[in-house]
Amino acid sequence: MPELTARTARASNPRGTTAMWVRDHLDGLWSDEDSLSWYPRDGCPGLSPAQLATVCVLQFLLNFSDRQAAEAVRCRIDFKYALAMSLDDPGFHHSVLTDFRDRLGQDGRADQLLSLALNRLREAGVIKERGRQRTDSTQILSAARELARLEPVLEAVRAALEEASRDTPHVLGDLVDAEWATRYGRPVRLPAPPSHPATRLKQAGADACRLLQILPPHRRGPQAEALRQIMVQNFLVDTRGVLRPRTEKDGRPKGAVRIISPYDLDARRAIRGNTRWSGYLVHVTETCDAAARVNLITDIATTSPIRDTQALPGIHTRLRDRRLLPAQHLVDGGYISTALLNNSARDDRIQLVGPVKASGAWQKKEQTGFTRDDFTIDFDQRQVTCPNGQTSTTWIEAPAMAPYTVARFTSRQCDPCPDRPACTRGKSARTVNFLPRHLHELQTGNRTDQQDPRWKRLYATRSGIEGTICELVNAHRARRSRYRGHRKTHVQHVLTGIAINIERLASRAHPHNPRGLTAFQLYLDSRDLTWECWW
Repeated sequence: MPELTARTARASNPRGTTAMWVRDHLDGLWSDEDSLSWYPRDGCPGLSPAQLATVCVLQFLLNFSDRQAAEAVRCRIDFKYALAMSLDDPGFHHSVLTDFRDRLGQDGRADQLLSLALNRLREAGVIKERGRQRTDSTQILSAARELARLEPVLEAVRAALEEASRDTPHVLGDLVDAEWATRYGRPVRLPAPPSHPATRLKQAGADACRLLQILPPHRRGPQAEALRQIMVQNFLVDTRGVLRPRTEKDGRPKGAVRIISPYDLDARRAIRGNTRWSGYLVHVTETCDAAARVNLITDIATTSPIRDTQALPGIHTRLRDRRLLPAQHLVDGGYISTALLNNSARDDRIQLVGPVKASGAWQKKEQTGFTRDDFTIDFDQRQVTCPNGQTSTTWIEAPAMAPYTVARFTSRQCDPCPDRPACTRGKSARTVNFLPRHLHELQTGNRTDQQDPRWKRLYATRSGIEGTICELVNAHRARRSRYRGHRKTHVQHVLTGIAINIERLASRAHPHNPRGLTAFQLYLDSRDLTWECWW
């Protein structure tokens, strides 16, 4: 640290800033040696990757653009203090940050950066393994505009033409004419509904085929490859050799698979309840120990709009690699399944705390009749007893029903029963499906625990993650991705997560004074009137 930089920063900021806190308390979160494998051995000397990583974190902490972050490095004293730079250091060009984020997006390096920061915090005693953590997810909007069915094809052709004009203009000489200039000379903006959509879609498909034919695979850039993928999803060649648009019967991809824009091939359309969006999901995991003074983010996962249960094994894998596996993991019902409850306890000794979804049978929905829980299952005798004392005659463990076992009753048992309308509405006798013994007992025990007041008090701790989601989305503008593509979006989320951790640790060193009582509250206290509860 240059002496003049330290003296000037202390004189101008006696209490310090968040950037200065990083240097004072953590001596930097990483060093240049941590990223030696990210760079080639030869070539010109580059800027310090540790300094660039710190600038990126401070950039997302303060919601700066690249130009603003580069200007802060040149002009702000606390930035120079955090980076151990002399006061006359001119900094760097703002495009360096773009190149560094591109490097971070390769080979999981963003997750490595988060692991390095958490390892430093664990060494400082701020975070520990086998505590209590919680996870939740929220939607992220893609930076690329969602296009209707005709628009992606037209815009993909135009983008491929732009790319070919820049890289290989000589191949377009015999292809582009006045009609092509009219169709693709400007970005596609169609009215709703567009005129002659079927004809224009066929024309765009024919143009795309001609363009891909003159662009051999070794000359195709990213936009030409995007055009090829969009053509595969939207067109086919029938038995007569004619190119025509796909229909639902021809295997046109659904929303979860279909490409919505040639500029972001990873973003997908998703629906959750009444919420519809095009983009990604981000899963945030943080500590929530009762004795801890600050909760820290331990993992951030950016995924396509998949089910939450599909994201949980990856979260546990990364936490295991960071030696930060929790003893209790609090999640909502979207992350819970009986198989995950069993696998988490068996493989990682994690108690997964969350509500198991109730049965979807009509008896459960209407709160009437006999559900599966009203039947007694004897795994030793391989039989099921109904509430009226009848015993099943068939016990089937068919591979097609795996992992479920099916127990069946006969018509001679069910037809004379006076409670048949409350048990089954079908013409055949009652059947009962259930999981293997260890999973069935685990499922039943979890549903019983959900009625315990102690379980409810423990699970109430999970709601605190909503505040972290709000902080990520509102305070750090993470609802809409800054960049196009899954990798860059994940880099944005990881850097934002590290920034939130630093902000929380720094605020603990300088806690804010709570707001005092208002004049009316003081008046109520003088009259011994209770006002703490909301009516």
